[in-house]
Amino acid sequence: MTAVTGGEALVHALDLHGARTVFGIPGTHNLPVYAALARHGIRHVTPRHEQGGAFAADGWARVTGRPGVCLTTTGPAVLNAASAAAQSYSDSIPVLLVSPGLPLRHPGRGNGHLHEVKDQRAALDAVVAYSHRVTSVEEIPLAVAQAYAAMATGRPRPVHLEIPLDLLDERAPAPVVPPVPVPPAVPGTEQATAAAHVLGTALRPVILAGGGCAGAAPELRELAERLGAPVVTTANGKGTLDDDHPLAIGAGLHHEAVRTLVAEADAVLAVGTELAPSDLWNGPFDIRGALVRVDIDAQSAVTNARPDVIVLGDAALALRALADRLPPGPPADADPAHARAAATRAAFTAQARAEGAGHLGLTARLATALGRDGHLAGDSAMACYYGALSNLPAHRPRSFLYPSGLGTLGYGLPAAIGAKLARPDAPVIALHGDGGIMFTVQELAAAAQLRLPLPVVVSDNGGYGEIRNEMADRADPVHAVDLPRPDFAAIATGMGCHGVRADTPDELGPLLEAALHSDRPTLIHLIEDTGR
Repeated sequence: MTAVTGGEALVHALDLHGARTVFGIPGTHNLPVYAALARHGIRHVTPRHEQGGAFAADGWARVTGRPGVCLTTTGPAVLNAASAAAQSYSDSIPVLLVSPGLPLRHPGRGNGHLHEVKDQRAALDAVVAYSHRVTSVEEIPLAVAQAYAAMATGRPRPVHLEIPLDLLDERAPAPVVPPVPVPPAVPGTEQATAAAHVLGTALRPVILAGGGCAGAAPELRELAERLGAPVVTTANGKGTLDDDHPLAIGAGLHHEAVRTLVAEADAVLAVGTELAPSDLWNGPFDIRGALVRVDIDAQSAVTNARPDVIVLGDAALALRALADRLPPGPPADADPAHARAAATRAAFTAQARAEGAGHLGLTARLATALGRDGHLAGDSAMACYYGALSNLPAHRPRSFLYPSGLGTLGYGLPAAIGAKLARPDAPVIALHGDGGIMFTVQELAAAAQLRLPLPVVVSDNGGYGEIRNEMADRADPVHAVDLPRPDFAAIATGMGCHGVRADTPDELGPLLEAALHSDRPTLIHLIEDTGR
């Protein structure tokens, strides 16, 4: 067996596991990996900050449903990516984060080595599914295979792989470890039968669909139609049932119309959702009927709400098993079910429009620009969670990329880069607030280098608007939240993008259309009327 460097062993293993795009920044300690990358057909994309690289890998993974890959160097670089990895963990996104580590025989108590961190592996292990440090060149292909297998088994979550920097140049035989075939988890027959009985005998069933249901759109639709069950989704489940469907209520579990719907239901099916406080906002649901939970994660299935029936397994297979145990076609009382859905949809829409009143012009223009096939990558911004979450129509799964659980700032732009590279022919738009864009604004330079026709909308309310409102609501002194308005258009132009300003949402339509067909990214600085 031919001896190879550790860098070559890593890149060959990534290639074997289908990695076609890697986001990363070269550094002193990972150069052997870059030497090998140049000899393989893996595309490398250079962000301007490691956090942006890991966010881009997350966006790529959300759109494709396959693991994204982020490569950093040691110490500050991998720690820069840690918050993005934590976001991927929170939202169940498979991302492989690879970094060098200090040498194998580095003194255990440290000696001031370049980029030395007290315990880099442990730091990453705290925010990902697991962090593993290899101890030989021979182990590298195995570690990559194990990481991909872990990300394909059960709940998908990020993994960190640390390779001691001296191993990256060391030569040794590295046995090829092919990808592990991981079949989808088949739900138990008894579980499926019990769940189908509960749902099939219910008069007022309701379905709550989370991000874990994104790969089961056809099965979700068929089951909803057979049950006559209205469907509400979380942020990460948005679009799994086309918003044009008569049983689709919309995305956003926090609205009072959803709480009423759930309270009046005699059976609730929660699929691939934690029923988490970050989705419900206003406390747990009042679930009076039977609760059926479908989840790949046994721990999640009993968290936040106690189920009457649990179906463990892949969402698509589980929903198919439930549908197969129900009579074909819509229920005999389909008309009342559709009327109930329509009434809830009307109440939901009214509440969503009232909540997002200041953003309706923006969301209407975004809807037109994105069409039925586009992707919006949003930040943790008021324009997203009050505006786009419940007011922007979605027609396909994984069309709304949003940092739901952890709620990081700076996600939208780099995630949009990953999404656009994953689906170059689809419209992709990034949406930020003026506070959050500053966390990753440097990624405009990366998008410009890639020549991506990517609109980046910055909805500017003059600072940290949500925190400003919370201070006021608490009757606290309102301070440290107002930010002067930079010339975002000039910043974008300086980084090789187009930059324009819009003083009203009415100006957005032609600007978005032009940006989607441009030769480079376009930042659109939208000035909000805050009344201040």
